[in-house]
Amino acid sequence: MQVLLAWMPALCGLLIGIAAGFAVRHARLCSFGAVEDALMGGDSRRLRIFGLALGIAIIGTQALVLGGVLDPSVISYTPPALPVVAIATGSLMFGIGMAMVGTCGFGSLVRLGSGDLRGLVVTIVLGATAYATLRGVLSGFRIGFLEHLSIAMPDGVQSDMASLSSHALGSDVRIGVAAIAGLLLCSLALGDRRLRRAPRLLSAGIVLGLGVVAGWIATTSLTDGFSAPINPQSLTFVSTIGKALFATLMNVSNFSDFGVASVFGVTAGSFLAAWRADELRWEAFDDDIEMRRHLGGAVLMGVGGILAGGCTIGQGITAGSVLALSWPFAVGGMMLGARIGIAVLVDGSPRDIVQRRWANLLGRNNPSE
Repeated sequence: MQVLLAWMPALCGLLIGIAAGFAVRHARLCSFGAVEDALMGGDSRRLRIFGLALGIAIIGTQALVLGGVLDPSVISYTPPALPVVAIATGSLMFGIGMAMVGTCGFGSLVRLGSGDLRGLVVTIVLGATAYATLRGVLSGFRIGFLEHLSIAMPDGVQSDMASLSSHALGSDVRIGVAAIAGLLLCSLALGDRRLRRAPRLLSAGIVLGLGVVAGWIATTSLTDGFSAPINPQSLTFVSTIGKALFATLMNVSNFSDFGVASVFGVTAGSFLAAWRADELRWEAFDDDIEMRRHLGGAVLMGVGGILAGGCTIGQGITAGSVLALSWPFAVGGMMLGARIGIAVLVDGSPRDIVQRRWANLLGRNNPSE
């Protein structure tokens, strides 16, 4: 019985991952695609779907907090000192890497499930560099330098918006903050007539939001606190990909982790969706240029995702669900990085862009030329 209980979070992670992978693959939902649509095409529909997922996750997660199921003080996203330099640097790196690959870590798993070998290469490289940054050769620089450059919260409160608001006002305003933020985000998606006619997209957003809430429940209520310390976690796809790679190569016992199981679940769910739609296709790199771009992007996402504390799902929805103060910094940095990455891909190397801009500036300032 105790062995079964130890594996329950992993089983839940696998099932939640399958549901998320299936729904996202079925809806053709992609976090980078959503950012690209909004920044370059002025179309915010897919971005609103991620807002819907976040709104649902906020309402559900804060209900768990208010109900005493989830303790915000033991969540890694809300430390009493916010490592802003690491988050800003990492999120910018992650956004650029996301543009180079064309999707995030979660999206790479979805690609892999449908037969895209580019997703396999990106997943392996991302996982290796993420683990090196988390616990390997790069961890000393991360822990000893970047994470020391942090901003301490007043009186040691947790770095989430509800705790800070309550501390400033002298009363618990968590329920109000959660209700306003959650309902506003949901209304931005449900109020769009075009999205109300897109059930696949809406269902993907709902599944992602509920998946985050289910993850918190699975890693608190279904964990044996006597055999291991309770470490609440939910959906995120950078450190977990690194841990999944380590479990596959080195330590089978790590497969009992919720996050590791969710990585395999997403791939399996994507496979089921592609198989159901008769869209399983082997794909690979078109040329060496594309391969180099994907390798570089995977490295940036692996290192950057650990520094930022998560990916577009981990920071964008899971950290947002606990109203973590890191959320706006990380999401803003990822969007800025994605925009820089798109500009480089469209306009050329950073050096070429700077040279052209400088030449244009000189031309405007000197009409005789």
